This record gives sequence, structure tokens and C-alpha cells, in this order.
Amino acid sequence: MEPSGELALAAEFPTPDREQWLELVRGVLRKSGADFGSLITTTYDGIDVQPLYTSADQVPDAGFPGLAPFTRGGRPQGAVEGWDVRQQHRVADRNAVMADLENGVTSLWLKGLDPTTYDDVLADVYLDLAPVVVDGGADFLEAGRAMLRVWDRRPVLASEVRGNVGADPLGVQARTGQPADFKALTELLGKAREFPELRVVVVDGLPFHEAGGSDAQELGASLAAGVAYLRHLTEAGLSVAEAARLLEFRYAATADQFLTIAKFRAARRLWARVTEVAGAPSAQLQHAVTSPAMMTRRDPWVNMLRTTLACFGAGLGGADAVTVLPFDAAIGLSDDFSRRIARNTQSLLLEESKLAGVIDPAGGSWYVERLTDDLAHAAWAWFREIEAAGGLPKAFDLVADRIAVTWENRRANLADRSDAITGVSEFPNPGEQPVVRQPAPEEPSGGLPRIRYAQDYEALRDAADASPERPKVFLATLGPVAAHTARATFAANLFQAGGIETPNAGPTKTVEDVVERFRESGARIACLCGSETSYAELAAPVAEALRAAGAERILLAGKKSSASPFGQDIDEYVFTGCPALEVLEHTFEALGVQR
Repeated sequence: MEPSGELALAAEFPTPDREQWLELVRGVLRKSGADFGSLITTTYDGIDVQPLYTSADQVPDAGFPGLAPFTRGGRPQGAVEGWDVRQQHRVADRNAVMADLENGVTSLWLKGLDPTTYDDVLADVYLDLAPVVVDGGADFLEAGRAMLRVWDRRPVLASEVRGNVGADPLGVQARTGQPADFKALTELLGKAREFPELRVVVVDGLPFHEAGGSDAQELGASLAAGVAYLRHLTEAGLSVAEAARLLEFRYAATADQFLTIAKFRAARRLWARVTEVAGAPSAQLQHAVTSPAMMTRRDPWVNMLRTTLACFGAGLGGADAVTVLPFDAAIGLSDDFSRRIARNTQSLLLEESKLAGVIDPAGGSWYVERLTDDLAHAAWAWFREIEAAGGLPKAFDLVADRIAVTWENRRANLADRSDAITGVSEFPNPGEQPVVRQPAPEEPSGGLPRIRYAQDYEALRDAADASPERPKVFLATLGPVAAHTARATFAANLFQAGGIETPNAGPTKTVEDVVERFRESGARIACLCGSETSYAELAAPVAEALRAAGAERILLAGKKSSASPFGQDIDEYVFTGCPALEVLEHTFEALGVQR
């Protein structure tokens, strides 16, 4: 047979279809007693993430990089030139600034610094090469004026000045509850317009994210803020195109890499639609910041993994600038080592992993394209609801109430560990040495709350550490190691998430073995851990003997059905999906641990 000259991979196999795949999946699920719905994950915006996406999930054409609707990127070359590596500085330290710039950082974010220190901090910086973004919070007018004076005095052409003077009156209101000061924004505008490439406004989505909001809530609220700024700037005499050019958007990047990719793609599409309706379609300049809410104080080294994933997602999503927060950012002021790791995370992804070597690398993925589309529609619906309520700042109460509901839903998932936090609620390190840092400046309060996902567990850990005697729960392991290891490991993991010590009985054969080791442990609470067989044989007599030996509270690792013959002897059950935080709080109450 003559070769056809065509290359057809796997041509001898029939083309599978979705129904065949579904039938195979259902067959596997039937064996485990699960249904297909167990494979579907629903986001906090009500978006169902399917286990498989195919060409049937294609969405309308996303266009081309650098062209409206900018889904695929705000620049024609996409991310091929890399993104702006932006490091945050919260202390006026000239040496730290220069160390960053000499080792991979390409722009600076001065957050909360005394404006009188700007000149000294930036004394050795070539301001025509390194853009500077200032963040003065409620004092953004003074901070902006001070930075404008620095640029004005330096030997740099006005056309070469880049960065942002950081005006964000709506962000200040979100953080502090103080009314938005648009007059201060207008005052900054006049001087800033002398620098044609300088931006004036930061549309900050972080307050909505840090209050526990969802991705669509962050996008929709920031879109409403952007529209409010457009209205104000055009009323001040600017065209829509001029006003849009003065805005920079700041978003959180999380360890959910696909949602992060979709968020930045959707944000550009949404803003393109707003500016299209306003008469001047514009690309959105985006600054990604690794999520402060996901950062932990306990086992902070894991934060390096979280921020790497977040940076990866932001980079693939097409962010123009990325700030990786140092792994110790939730503890206090970062040191030289943590800042070095933060900037090297970006250097590794850019230089070694070549992450910026492809234009819109996520484009064409049926999953990412569908997720982008779903997220854009959810955010648009929320934006329209805010606008119908009068827009920002009038609708701040609506925004706060809706985000509070999302936070309570998220908090419930954190409490039962449906949303796991590695190193805190899952796989804690009870023997970790605390990382100590100088206290960071206090953040403003009075507006939206500022939360961290790990805060409830870490509060328990702090209370356990401060207790005169570390709380204990004795693991009453029943039978040989093979019979109890799985449940004993699970129980130890759960209790250690609250800083509770978990001595265990080891392999046992009799009731007396367990009781003797319980007395030796000095614990007042016990948790039975074993197999279904060992529970049937030993759980009831062991529970009774432990009560007699002084156990004030007895738990069992397993669901209630596992212990139905002796349920009256068990105070609480621990199992996958149980209210873990509630179990820990009950244990603290029983032991009298002060919180």
C-alpha cells in the first residue's frame, strides 16, 4: 500500500465522543457511590466548573492581543516583552530600593511612606528608567504633590516620567468609611497633566477582595469605581480617551491559577465594553498583587508556593505589572531575604520558565475561555446592579452587604476545611519556630473589613501558645497500627490545626492498654481512632473505661453511623467535612483555654 503522505495520529482508533466519556466516568463513580455532580466545583460567583471542556464549550471569538475587546492582552505583542516587576516598599530605605532595582525589579510601589522621605528614598534612582507608584492612602493628595515635586526637580524629561500619583478617593472610602474626596483628585490632576505618560488614578480592587469578596464582586465593584472616575474626570474637562488613559486598575491574584487567569482576561474585556459605550474603546492597564487575604502567619514558608501560583496566573492572564508580596507580609515588615525571594519568584518565571515567551498562552483553552466568559458575565451583572443603586460611592452599603454574605459563605467553607489552608487548617506544623518581624504600620480601618482566610485558625493557635499548659487531646488508638493510622492521622491533623497536642496510645490490644496510656498522657479529652471493626469490638468498653479514668470529653474519628451502638458515649465526631473549627472551639471551652 502506497503511503498517503498524510500524518494521522491514532488514526486506527475511532473518535471518542463526550457521551462515551460520560459513561466511563459514571461507571467509575458508581463504584464509589458518588454521582457526576460531585465532580463539578461551584465558585463563589455561582459558576460551575466542569470536569471536562470540549469544543462545544467554545465562546465568541476573543479577538487579537492589543485590539478591542483586549481579552487576549492590552498590547499587540502580548506578554512577550514580559511584565513590569513591581516591588512594594513600606519603609523609607534607600538601600532596599536600590537592591531591588539592581536585582530584577523594574518599578517601585511606595506604600504608606512619609511623603517628605520620597526625595531621599529615590535619590539614587533613575526616574526615567524606573516608574514609581505612590500610595498615600487617605493622604493621597499630599503624597501625590510630593512625588510630583520630585519628578519636577530631577533632570528627567516630562515625557519620560512614568508611574502613578496614586489618587484613589473611592479606595480610601472603602478602607476607612470617610467620604470620597474628589476635590483632592481634581487638585492633583492639574499638575500631573504636565507629564503626558503619567497616570493619576488607581482603581483599587483590593479592598473588595480583602473584605472576603468573590472575583466577580471585585471586578464589578472596581468597574463601578472606574466608571465613577471617568464621570468625574470628564466633568473636569477631559475627553473619555484622556480620562481612561489616567487610570490604572489593581487586582488581587490568588493561588487559584485558572480563576486568576480568567479574572485578568475578563477585566480587560469588561473595561473595553465600558469605554466602547463611552465612545473611546481603551485597553486597561493592570497591576496584579498577590492576595493579602491568602497569606498566613503560621507556616509562612508555604506563602512562597501561594504567591508563585498567583504570579503565574497573573502573568498568563496578561497583567501589565505584578507585585509578589513577600512570604512574611502578614507577620510584619519584610526583611531583605523575603524581599529577595519575592522578586526572584518573578525572575524565575520570566527568565527561566520563559512564561512571557508566548502571546496569551491560555488563549484557546476551552476551559479558560469559558471561565473568562462566565466570570465576565457574572461581574457585568453585579456592576449593573451597583449602577442601578446609584453607582459608587452611593452604593457602598450594597457592596458591603453583598460582600459580607460571600465572606460568611467562604468562612463556613474554611471552618469545615472544604477550603483548605495548607500549613494552617491542613498539615499544620505543631513544632514550627515562629518567624519574628518588626511590626508593620497599622492599616486604616472604619470601612470594609480586612480579613485573612487563616485568621480564625491562627487565633486558636495563638491562644494555645499563650496557655500556661498546652491543650491536649489523647488519641485513643484501637488495635494495631494498620487499623488506626488513617483516622489517627486525620484526627491529629485536625486538632493540631488549633495548636492542640495529640499524644496517642500507639498499637493496643486491650481496653487496659488504652486507659493506661491515657493516664500517662495527662490529657483530659480523648478521641477514639480505629477501624470499623475495632470500633465494633472496643469502642464502647474503651469509652466507658476512659470516662471512669477521668476523661471529661470523648470524641470519635468517624461519622456517627460508625458508632451507633454506643452513640450516647460520644460527645462529638470528627470526619472529613465536619465543622472542624467548631470542634476546636468546643475543645478549647472544655479545657478552659482563654482566647
